[in-house]
Amino acid sequence: MGQQRRRLVVPPPVQMNARRIVAVGTALWFVAFVVLVPFWGWLGRHDHRSWLWTCLAGWLLGLLGWSIMSRHRAMGRTI
Repeated sequence: MGQQRRRLVVPPPVQMNARRIVAVGTALWFVAFVVLVPFWGWLGRHDHRSWLWTCLAGWLLGLLGWSIMSRHRAMGRTI
């Protein structure tokens, strides 16, 4: 008896609004940064100041991503 090979059905790609996802993620990183700033001393005493810098980096990288997406949209590469 021979084995039958199953064919995988590939679903169509899902259309999504990447600009909204990047905007929300960038805003959340900024909010986290602002929330952690008042705890500067506590973060330093407990060696957790990297949390603050991680939030700042996430926010800045989100802004960079937003600018790249805007440039691609202006050039007609995306919707």
